[in-house]
Amino acid sequence: METQELPRRKRRKKRSVIGGIIKILFLTAVIVFCFCLDHFFHMEQTEGFSSDSLSAGISALPAPESFADEEDWMLILVNQSHPLPEGYEIHTVSLSNGEQIDERIYPALQDMFDAMREDGVYPVVASGYRTTQDQQQILDDKIEEWKAQGLSYEEAKSSAEEWVALPGYSEHELGLAADINADGIHSAGGDVYDWLAENAYRYGFIQRYPEDKTEITGIAYEPWHYRYVGEKAAAEIKEQGICLEEYLEERGK
Repeated sequence: METQELPRRKRRKKRSVIGGIIKILFLTAVIVFCFCLDHFFHMEQTEGFSSDSLSAGISALPAPESFADEEDWMLILVNQSHPLPEGYEIHTVSLSNGEQIDERIYPALQDMFDAMREDGVYPVVASGYRTTQDQQQILDDKIEEWKAQGLSYEEAKSSAEEWVALPGYSEHELGLAADINADGIHSAGGDVYDWLAENAYRYGFIQRYPEDKTEITGIAYEPWHYRYVGEKAAAEIKEQGICLEEYLEERGK
């Protein structure tokens, strides 16, 4: 009996070991299946974004901390000591006369122009977005204009820079500024400038270079140059009678 019982025990032990291995393999297969299923659904949710395009999109965005305030893009400071941000990108929309502006401010500009026309004032954007090359050409032309009046090159350059920002230092390169003049048919320049001075803030625009702030802005008085900063900032700047540099200094920017 003992000689027959021993093989049976060995067979039972062997079956137990095999059963354990099968269970382990089964559990492993279940885990792998669940992982694959989860990965499949994740890919379904992100359909249309390859790993390359998603990475490119992330790398093109500013650092996360720059999104702390959703108004940041509206309040970018560009002046004689603050150049255009490195890597700054813009998406423009073309106006009926071919001028361009940042597409984000188009609705506000359109609303403002509609209101002006309702009041019998007819404006046009004489100059909107400019490339760095455009800005350089405008500066060169201004220098030549002053030289033609008898100034030396250095004198002409100094005078020109009171009216025209250096390339890379112009708000026009942001796409958030526009020189707004009269159409010359239904309205005169004074009509447009008066209306803007009184009402532009309601639509998020400020007169960027006020007559009494030239020492701060570094640019001569331009009643036609308006910059979009958003309705909140525009109202505060209008109420306090300050310029953008002063407003940002108050905010600790």
